[in-house]
Amino acid sequence: MGGKGGVGKTTVSSGIAHALAARGRRVLVASTDPAHSLGHLWRVSVGDSPVLLAQPQGGELHGVELDPQATLERHLAAVRATMDRMLPERMHKAAREHLDLAAQAPGSHESAMLERIASVTELTGTEFDTVVFDTAPTGHTLRLLSLPERLTGWTERLLANRDKSERYQAAMSSLVTGRHRDEPESELRQMLHRRRQRFAAMHTDITDGSAGFVAVTVAERLPLAEHAELVAELDVLGIDLAGVVVNRRAPSESGALLKARSALEEAALADQPPAAPGTPLVSLPLMAEDLTGAEQIARIGSMLTG
Repeated sequence: MGGKGGVGKTTVSSGIAHALAARGRRVLVASTDPAHSLGHLWRVSVGDSPVLLAQPQGGELHGVELDPQATLERHLAAVRATMDRMLPERMHKAAREHLDLAAQAPGSHESAMLERIASVTELTGTEFDTVVFDTAPTGHTLRLLSLPERLTGWTERLLANRDKSERYQAAMSSLVTGRHRDEPESELRQMLHRRRQRFAAMHTDITDGSAGFVAVTVAERLPLAEHAELVAELDVLGIDLAGVVVNRRAPSESGALLKARSALEEAALADQPPAAPGTPLVSLPLMAEDLTGAEQIARIGSMLTG
């Protein structure tokens, strides 16, 4: 689920997740937005580990707010431990200083978030039947969606360089000792290989038709323009647009102000249709109630899927 900031992605994501759980599925709704609001919406404490949100009609709905900083720290701790084992003690300080700089490098949090998202997708089919991602605003999400392919290629180049280095070391060893022996795969190589496999699997998952992207927007010209750019970029990335939700539609029969608002929305939708023919399109009305808590989320889910 994705779209411009402030269009109601978290509400729609939770509503769809609740509707799926009401069909007997084990569902996880995962927030990737650094400005998390999932816990506020459900009125429960949600953190970096899944918590139970609801058990509708035999199903289960869990929620998690993915923390890129915690993910980055876990990843760097694992790398630090590996480097400490591989390097002589005199080099430990320099290696740790390098890792500290890497933690502040541009893209480090995005890479960490992608790794965490990939680990969550691996839960599908084991702990959960369906995972619904409540994503960050459009630009941040598009960068994340383009990363699996880019990082797979980058990791493959690292592995290729590692191959050259290991072949050189083996050749030098045979010259010195007069013997040639196959060394077990290094820890660093194993780590890179696991990372490449994880990113490649995620790229396959989001482009093979088993997953889909539901775009959320509102019937205003600027959000619809950003929505059109999102849809075009999804097509470039090979990601299926599974549906569109136009949120907070003004009623056309409730007073002069709302009638005028509804007319403006109709004109904007006619000028910039949010979905191509054949793409599922759902409109949610503007509602007066406070849409928080399990009861209201279940109501939204019924409206989206009923």
